Amino acid sequence: MRHWFIVSLCIGGTLALSACGANDQSSVDRKLQEVNVIDETNLSDVMLTVADPGEAVNYFRRSSLENPDRIDLQRGLAASLVRAKRPHEAVIEWRKVAAMEGATNDDKVGLADAQIRANEFDAARETLNSIPPTYETFKRYRLEAIVADAAKDWKKADAFYETALGLTLSPAGVLNNWGYSKLTRGDFAGAERLLTDSIRQDNSVFTAKNNLVLARGAQGNYTLPVIPMDQTERAKLLHTLALTAIKQGDVKTGQALLKEAIETHPQHFEEATRSLRALEGTNG
Repeated sequence: MRHWFIVSLCIGGTLALSACGANDQSSVDRKLQEVNVIDETNLSDVMLTVADPGEAVNYFRRSSLENPDRIDLQRGLAASLVRAKRPHEAVIEWRKVAAMEGATNDDKVGLADAQIRANEFDAARETLNSIPPTYETFKRYRLEAIVADAAKDWKKADAFYETALGLTLSPAGVLNNWGYSKLTRGDFAGAERLLTDSIRQDNSVFTAKNNLVLARGAQGNYTLPVIPMDQTERAKLLHTLALTAIKQGDVKTGQALLKEAIETHPQHFEEATRSLRALEGTNG
């Protein structure tokens, strides 16, 4: 009896050890899966931010084909196509995302953004109209403003730009877009105010500086604004002012500004030089 009791204990111990081994292995497998998910998430973040856009597209396309039910990978593909400046393809992929289980209003905003980049403004308007009005985000209202601009619905555009400004801590981009909108409408003084505010918020964006110079030049003000600029930027802005003056018939002022732009540029300023030669040839 004692012998069978010892055998039973040994068998029981072996089974217990096997069970422990199985549990340990399951625990290890779960840990490895967790690590893989973390690694994959980090890699996706890298691909969407600092990786080469083309490489990001290839990564997410391959990954989404391997995991067709993973909405996060499909989103990554759509977003990386936007980043790669391939908006028409991005529209196709964002449509897939919007139709998948787990899609959100933010995915519709992503689709509308791609549609605007692809100049599909009517489609973008339909997409934005399908989003509940209670879904209020900065990006949604910024896109609403751009769509209203395209339709020349200035009242709506102004309302949307103003709402977007209230939803962001980085207003420079919205102010630049709004200022450019005012510029295209012929409200040059309004554009100047908004663009000056944009540069005050972020003086690193050359586009806002160039738009400001256009707004001032359109009012017959051919002096550069007092804003931060390096020598190359100064030369380019003088060139913009020169072309604005010439377009408005103030040829002598434009000619003088072109010469100043060429002298200011730290290297050879081919574009300004070509403009000056054309102007002198015409006058000659």
